[in-house]
Amino acid sequence: MDQKYTLGIDFGSLSGRAVLVEVGTGNEVASSVKEYTHAVMDEYIPGSSKKLEPDWALQHPNDWLEVLSVTIPDVLNKSGVSPDDVIGVGVDFTACTVLPADSDGVPLCFKEQYKSNPHSYPKLWKHHAAQDEANKLNEIAVQRGERFVDRYGGKQSSEWQVAKVWQVVNEAPEIYDAMDRWIEGADWITWQLTGVEKRQVCTAGYKGIWHKQDGYPSKDFFKALDPRLENYVEEKLSKELYPLGAKAGEITEKAAALTGLKPGTAVCVGNVDAHVSLPAVGITEPGKMLMIIGTSSCDILLGTEEKIVPGMCGVVEDGAMPGYFAYEAGQSCVGDHFDWFVKNCVPASYTKEAEERGIGIHKLLREKASALKAGESGLVALDWWNGNRSVLVDVDLTGMLLGCTLQTKPEEIYRALIEATAYGKRIIIETFIESGVPVTELYACGGIASKDEFMMQIYADVTNMELRIGASAQTPALGAAMFAAVAAGKERGGYDSIEAAAKEMGKVKENFFRPIPKNVAAYDKLYAEYKLLHDYFGRGGNDAMKRLKKIKAEAKREE
Repeated sequence: MDQKYTLGIDFGSLSGRAVLVEVGTGNEVASSVKEYTHAVMDEYIPGSSKKLEPDWALQHPNDWLEVLSVTIPDVLNKSGVSPDDVIGVGVDFTACTVLPADSDGVPLCFKEQYKSNPHSYPKLWKHHAAQDEANKLNEIAVQRGERFVDRYGGKQSSEWQVAKVWQVVNEAPEIYDAMDRWIEGADWITWQLTGVEKRQVCTAGYKGIWHKQDGYPSKDFFKALDPRLENYVEEKLSKELYPLGAKAGEITEKAAALTGLKPGTAVCVGNVDAHVSLPAVGITEPGKMLMIIGTSSCDILLGTEEKIVPGMCGVVEDGAMPGYFAYEAGQSCVGDHFDWFVKNCVPASYTKEAEERGIGIHKLLREKASALKAGESGLVALDWWNGNRSVLVDVDLTGMLLGCTLQTKPEEIYRALIEATAYGKRIIIETFIESGVPVTELYACGGIASKDEFMMQIYADVTNMELRIGASAQTPALGAAMFAAVAAGKERGGYDSIEAAAKEMGKVKENFFRPIPKNVAAYDKLYAEYKLLHDYFGRGGNDAMKRLKKIKAEAKREE
């Protein structure tokens, strides 16, 4: 039988990538990356000189279409693979990244009358400007005793669908009235490929407050938020949802012209970049937590029953793997954390040294930081430069660095920031375990996990757990390609289940990280200090961070 292939297309925060994968082996034949033309729009929208308010983060859907038109022909050209041998396409996306569109799927920002309105553009996951709406939503949901509250760790985030759509209603009601669909980027892209709107359970469950048994919250709940939202589900969403791995449709003639793929090629329903990664590292059963580490981090863990876990992003039945409850947690700032430091806090002498040695500044800082002993710097940091996703679920929290002296060096701060993200991860793991959801093994994937051995060793030491790394540098795309093989089906050269696909295509690296006992002991002491600060500033002991953020906003409004 001729070799068959599937495509996984991964849409991140700053770029999209396509990976062409051998169905029988999981081997990656070719990959291609396209940086978004507009990147993240957090200051201005195209053609406007009006500055966006603080905490906005928008994207441009044309950037996503460019990913399809550039990367797919590129991987076909690089590999020499015929489109006839590509049996399926799968898509994953950062989430919640959501946009308003008309009934034909045309984004409102594509329309002349709306393109100057920032609410007509997709709101990226890290759009936090709907925090006021999120706060009110949580207050009303608790007052009403809504059943969904506990399933999301006690709070809905400003990053998710309902807070964002409520912000549209409050600030741009004309956009809300004009849109026929409020839709996740993953579902919108599959719509563009197939000509059919088919939404999946993953984003609906984690980001849209949908439950397999209960469905969406009642009309009365949405009316209690705002009378204009009473018919939100019926008018702007779709109650028909499809399981992961289901076939959304087939490549249309229009999509074929855009991508170079063959009309009739199977397209899988969309997925979230974190959740789709589980089978790509071979995880198909409970107890194994996967950390997807990039600009932010997301943690996925399977369980056999629905448990209430404080501060989790959600628990959804069939949300990542059929037959299991999938729990999600995460951290809002990881790679962005280190990038901020490099761009703003590194002295010219370090930059010069890196240039003279022909290495990147991150590599230089890691080299210098790795020469330090655990605890040697006397520093501890809180990893909240972009708010806290888990377990506090509070975007109004901000970063903190404690212990600096006139002798503190850049590499010491860099290491403290890495350690802070590891401490945040340990709190998440401990919260799962304390809530009756076992964590027996630890896995990691993503760009940072695949390249940064220094950081992964720190994670193993801080958590005191062995850590295995996904073999693919493009794990979400590989996972999307695996689900695409399921959508294509065994008769066309794919698989009948994601478990069967994971057995053949999912992989981890042979080498893994073991905790170093002396480092574990040092980090136990530092973690105790981190946790004191975490609870003091994060659980109401001192709201200085929020007061400072308010003062900052007031000062900016006076400009």
